[in-house]
Amino acid sequence: MIASTTIFYDTRRPLKDGTYPIKIKLTYQRQRKYYLTGISLSKEDYQKVFGERPRKHFKDIKLELQAREQKAVGIIRKLPVFSFEAFEKEYLNQLPKGTDVFSVFDQYIADLHKQGRASTAISYGNASQSLRQYWGKKNLPFAKVTAEWLMGYELYMVGNGKSLTTVGIYLRSLRIILNLAIEDGLMQKGSYPFSKRKYQIPAGRNVKKALTLEDIQKIFDYEPQTEAEAKARDLFLFSYLCNGINMKDIARLRYRNIQDDKVTFVRAKTERTSKKHLKPIVAVLTTEAKEIIQRWGNKPVEADSLIFDITTDELTPQKEVARIKQGVKTTNKYLKRIAQNIGIKSNISTYTARHSFSTILKRSGAPIEFISESLGHHDLRTTESYLDSFEDDVKKQYASVLTSFRKNN
Repeated sequence: MIASTTIFYDTRRPLKDGTYPIKIKLTYQRQRKYYLTGISLSKEDYQKVFGERPRKHFKDIKLELQAREQKAVGIIRKLPVFSFEAFEKEYLNQLPKGTDVFSVFDQYIADLHKQGRASTAISYGNASQSLRQYWGKKNLPFAKVTAEWLMGYELYMVGNGKSLTTVGIYLRSLRIILNLAIEDGLMQKGSYPFSKRKYQIPAGRNVKKALTLEDIQKIFDYEPQTEAEAKARDLFLFSYLCNGINMKDIARLRYRNIQDDKVTFVRAKTERTSKKHLKPIVAVLTTEAKEIIQRWGNKPVEADSLIFDITTDELTPQKEVARIKQGVKTTNKYLKRIAQNIGIKSNISTYTARHSFSTILKRSGAPIEFISESLGHHDLRTTESYLDSFEDDVKKQYASVLTSFRKNN
């Protein structure tokens, strides 16, 4: 029994532009599978393409679709023994340019650069590069990205010393790409591999990053040996005092963000991704935070001026990202030196300030709703992932309750 093919106009679900995808339908032993051609048409245009006398443009589309079908027929005839798997191996590797995973990655990264989202573009670029290294081929057909393929990638990454957190970051980028492909008709929705019954992206558990209140006091009391140490210490403390604000948001603060002893800002991380109800973060400026601004703030003080000299207005988005990364790297270098000098054994960095802010508030009894709002989270589960465990002495205190009856003897 020979497999049969036909051109199939799939009107079950429109794409985001209102057109419908055209597929090659392959039937074998009463089983059917559909393969995307990368071409989609409105119902009106489809009638023109397959009308009696299609005009030049529509005739070209018809000839292209017929050529795609003939290619499928040719592959079937060459196979010694037909199977869908053997057919797909040949057919999917011959898809036209722009219809595979890496092509959509490249286009999405280019769009991010056009939007000035350089940091996000770099993140997607890293994910794409990692996936290319694993696959080892120039093109990656969407149909190849199965649950088994994803598990293989996860094992490959972990086997090469990468953390589950990194795996999760890269695969969340891939998940976005697959969703875009489904919207554009490049991938069939039934082939989507991310689900509870197929493959779930691993959620890496962050290593404890929060400092104790005692450690924070040591940093406050530390006498810097150089100006570089002083600046690193103050940027860390400013982040800690201002709701765990990260370096990118510190770099973007302007004097107009300060009003009535408060600093108000929108996280760069969420200003483009939050669809609605974008809520600014409001942090109280303590005396210590004001002193840090006084020491390191740009002069003269003007509403539109950046507060700190981490970056400048003249930089391109790409150069801004590079400048901020360098600022983080330099700050972390001196923070580690400070930690060593005062006996803090934790691996301290600028990010430690954010975790310390949230965890110390938790330990003080602050409601998780307040902490969540202060961090700018939209989901309490996100906040919970930031909250570190209690100090050892608190654990010992509660553990002693388990045998408190012995004290009464």
